[in-house]
Amino acid sequence: MALISRKSFQLYSTSTPASRSALMTLSKRLNFISGQRKPQSSSSVAMRMLCVKDKCQYTFCRKKHVQLQMQSLSVNEAVHLCGDTRNCTKSNNVWMDEQLFFKKLNNLGTSKEIFCFLSSLEVMSDTMASGALQKISEVEVDDNGLKNPGLLENEVFRALCFQFEFESSKLSNTGLLNALQALTKLRIDPQSTLMTSLLSESEQRLGRGQLTAENLCALGESLLELEGPSCATLEQIVNRMQERDIRSWSPREIVMVYQILQVTVREGKQCQSLLNKLNSVTLCAVSRLSPNFVSVILNSLVVLHQTRAVLLVTALCKHSVQHVPYFTDHELINVLEAFLYFGQKMQIFTEALERHVPNSIHTLHPQTVSKVMQYCCKKLILSKPIFDAVAESFISSADRLTTDQIAAYIIPFGTLNYLPPSASSLFRKLETVLHTRLRQFQPHTLLNLLHSCVLIQRYPINFLPKIFSPYFLQKLQAQPPGLNRVVTSQLTQLFLTVTLECPFYEGPKLLSKYQVKAFHTPQSSPDVHLFKRVKTGLLYLLKKRIYFASEVSTPFFYVVDIEIKLDEEGFVLPAAQLEEVHRRIALCVDGQNRFCAHSHNLLGEEAIKQRHLQLLGYEVVQIPFFEVESLQNTRKIADYLHKKIFPCTNGLSN
Repeated sequence: MALISRKSFQLYSTSTPASRSALMTLSKRLNFISGQRKPQSSSSVAMRMLCVKDKCQYTFCRKKHVQLQMQSLSVNEAVHLCGDTRNCTKSNNVWMDEQLFFKKLNNLGTSKEIFCFLSSLEVMSDTMASGALQKISEVEVDDNGLKNPGLLENEVFRALCFQFEFESSKLSNTGLLNALQALTKLRIDPQSTLMTSLLSESEQRLGRGQLTAENLCALGESLLELEGPSCATLEQIVNRMQERDIRSWSPREIVMVYQILQVTVREGKQCQSLLNKLNSVTLCAVSRLSPNFVSVILNSLVVLHQTRAVLLVTALCKHSVQHVPYFTDHELINVLEAFLYFGQKMQIFTEALERHVPNSIHTLHPQTVSKVMQYCCKKLILSKPIFDAVAESFISSADRLTTDQIAAYIIPFGTLNYLPPSASSLFRKLETVLHTRLRQFQPHTLLNLLHSCVLIQRYPINFLPKIFSPYFLQKLQAQPPGLNRVVTSQLTQLFLTVTLECPFYEGPKLLSKYQVKAFHTPQSSPDVHLFKRVKTGLLYLLKKRIYFASEVSTPFFYVVDIEIKLDEEGFVLPAAQLEEVHRRIALCVDGQNRFCAHSHNLLGEEAIKQRHLQLLGYEVVQIPFFEVESLQNTRKIADYLHKKIFPCTNGLSN
């Protein structure tokens, strides 16, 4: 029976003589043929007596811990170890061609079906037996561990494990290492006698140089899973791999070496020479890489800081476009992180995401959706299909999201200044979530979230008393990054927003010591080339430089790109004049850095600035790059500025 607890559960086999007898009978019936010897008649096969005095324990570890305890056995049966069966034909259900075996095996979908199939055979090769274990691990293991722990009590499974343990030295390389991989995936304890036997035999063959490049990859994968980056054998595997012709490596072998190098570099070892060769070979193999391999290699390149492998990174990113619908959640996250790390931004990749994400939004893991939104936000990509789908998903699933995921879903809407069609429902749901879970948010996460809301005129009035409270400000200061320039700018803009746009707010104010004197964002500085052209056009229009001022600081934290002052009759005044100023015109010289990528949509920071300048009394005139870039000469720019700044006059008098 199964005894299940929160941390572990144990499966105990019956100790009746009948059970032990059944296991010995199955062990005999499932004798499998080693690939190290040619077929021999049963009379010429060496007899091996197996006496097991202690209990054989196969212990599952990692996420789920399962112990299979086998009663002591005394096996006085011959174990037949013969050669390759690939050319054999089925006869009286004793032999089966390997190709036919795997064809049938691959059509099975449960461990029960697999065990039933294996029970119908009397003899199989070790490759077939290890393939069966791999198939069992595929159908019975998911992200949460073993789906059906009861399979460990199955006598067919025990019989297979029994023979792999005691015949490890006579297994073929493929049978040995495939079995090790399968049992590793099933999370068998490395300290069990079964795993110790397989690992010991694998490492002996490694030391003797008997393993092919593919065998080395299989062993490396198992060791990474079992022992992690501290495994000393990994370096030995790398050394053996370097003895092989790197140009002949298969994609799987390339991926395995990247993974091992990723671990060795973390341990402080330098392998850049090998990496350079590997990067070069991989570049030629990109077109043959599967979605999983693309993801793994990109992740390794990030970990290994391969910023100089520009050609390889670009090729992998381009190749990843066709795999977007086929990436698992984890794989897509790896790819997106690589795009962010290496600064890649491809329109065709965005288009692939736009086709995939809206159709898969309800099956994607929230962390994957968060990473997609982070990618769009960092790259300033306003993808309405993605944002609209994420908004709908948030409305239906917000209660199941973590606080970090909630912020990742919402912040890009403010950053990129976009309200989806479902905006009303979206922010009602957000308000409900905040009321319910406000205390769960980390201080900086909450500030970022609320600040993004005011950028698109969604005012978190009910929550601002908490934000401006001394206690909350102390928590902000105590946690990284503390009260740095970005944080105090957000606080100041929140305070200015409620002052200008929510005059009915009567809660606590933001103390002056937490306010900045001027907002500085990556978008605050104007485009140098565009700015110069506009100033040249103004000089041509106004005749003298004294009639306009550039980069003017205001008492309200904003910096105006260009300011023009007018008197009551509409005449232009010198920029330095302080008296008789009736109107102030703020020219916002908006380069591409103030817009979403490939779009004429202003970013949230610039949109709120222009909104606040208007509320502060300025006449805001926007000079966007896409209106100026086609103007060929200064005269045309001057005519353009005349129409933009003084639309009601035919000429100017100074």
